Amino acid sequence: MREFSICALALLLAGCATTGQPAPSPAAPAGPALAGSSPAAESAHVSTYRAWPGVPTVIRNVTIFDGKGGRIDGGAVRFENGRIAAIGQSVREDGATMIDGAGKWVTPGIIDIHSHLGNYPSPGVPSHSDGNEVTGPVRPEVWAIHSVWPQDPGFGRALAGGVTALHILPGSANLFGGRGATLKNVYGRTAQDMLMPGAPWSLKMACGENPKRVYGTRNQMPGTRMGNIAMTRQTWANARDYQARLKASKGPMKRDLQMETLAAVLDGTILIQNHCYRADEMANMIALSKEFGYRIAAFHHGVEAYKIADLLKTEGICAALWADWYGFKMESYDGIQENLPFVHASGACTITHSDDADGIQRLNQATAKALAHGRRMGISIRDEEAWTWVAINPAKALGISDKVGSLEPGKQADVVLWNGNPLSVYSRPEKVWVDGALLFDMNDPARQPVSDFELGQPGAGDRK
Repeated sequence: MREFSICALALLLAGCATTGQPAPSPAAPAGPALAGSSPAAESAHVSTYRAWPGVPTVIRNVTIFDGKGGRIDGGAVRFENGRIAAIGQSVREDGATMIDGAGKWVTPGIIDIHSHLGNYPSPGVPSHSDGNEVTGPVRPEVWAIHSVWPQDPGFGRALAGGVTALHILPGSANLFGGRGATLKNVYGRTAQDMLMPGAPWSLKMACGENPKRVYGTRNQMPGTRMGNIAMTRQTWANARDYQARLKASKGPMKRDLQMETLAAVLDGTILIQNHCYRADEMANMIALSKEFGYRIAAFHHGVEAYKIADLLKTEGICAALWADWYGFKMESYDGIQENLPFVHASGACTITHSDDADGIQRLNQATAKALAHGRRMGISIRDEEAWTWVAINPAKALGISDKVGSLEPGKQADVVLWNGNPLSVYSRPEKVWVDGALLFDMNDPARQPVSDFELGQPGAGDRK
């Protein structure tokens, strides 16, 4: 068997019910709530994710990167009931499926903080282009999850690259692009079946060239960087007024979906993920956040983050960066290959991200490239430290570090077994577990998922 759909996967793992859904986890938590709305409205946006069933598993005799900067040589990890049970030089082995990992590595699953899978799926045709609502520069009322196509073949490719969770963001055409959502990288019939329970929503913001280019060419505001800031300030001022009216109201108010999102940011329940390249513009956005009293979780792309690494550390803002993308537009011109290690060495929160359907499959290699460039410049960073860039650090910036991002007892068992050092170009994931369920196995064609869209397509049956 070389290919399977959602229902076929359920048959393999748990037995497919008439609904085509996997057996529910006995203690599946509720999903993210819709801030500022009625319970009836919330039900349309709540997660319907249920963990796929797994079995107690022990991987022993492996090198472990724990995701927080720790390393165990010749170690072992046990997971069961969807959670990490133990990690150390040895663990309890009774009742578990045993895997001897001699010569192999174990890490927590990779978390990509910046993805557009499902919003810009493959094949990349205009009818699939659903990431930018370019009808106005201020569009906080739209939600990326409402454009996610769960049959995007990119999800399976990312799983084969060790990605177990990913944050789907709207595009960067707008100053306020809409809400982002964190997904578990599993197959589901709907995007809500993938939506990670308990993960906060985000708000995508953008500064710089993109908004001023998109709207300036239409002869409307913003057409300059000062226009970007002016419109952003006015929008936050409006949100502050709405928030004050909401708190003072003694009865129900007419709903304003734009303002609901912005008020939730001001209340601290929605996290800001901010597209921004230049150092001066990141400083401007920090100033705006202080003026209106909100917090930026991470700057994304940030090719000039190395210029203000100390400021990012002081403000507690993560930098989600590429290993070596630069120069493809003017605001990305001053990028350097040592960006990630320079920011890490300053003590700031550093993240490797993809923003790309191909790059998401090789985030381990992107991390390795940046690490090597840093070492060439004399910045000494251990392999296990660098793994924090795709593990606990993105988890922190997404508000999910209590759930994933490291191999610690009680956390969700998102685990990758690599056939060699994950920071080697010659290594790849051998097995990938999500919530303790084995969903990818490079040696078992029955666990190399193919989306429903691919079934019957040329070449789909030849995947191994």
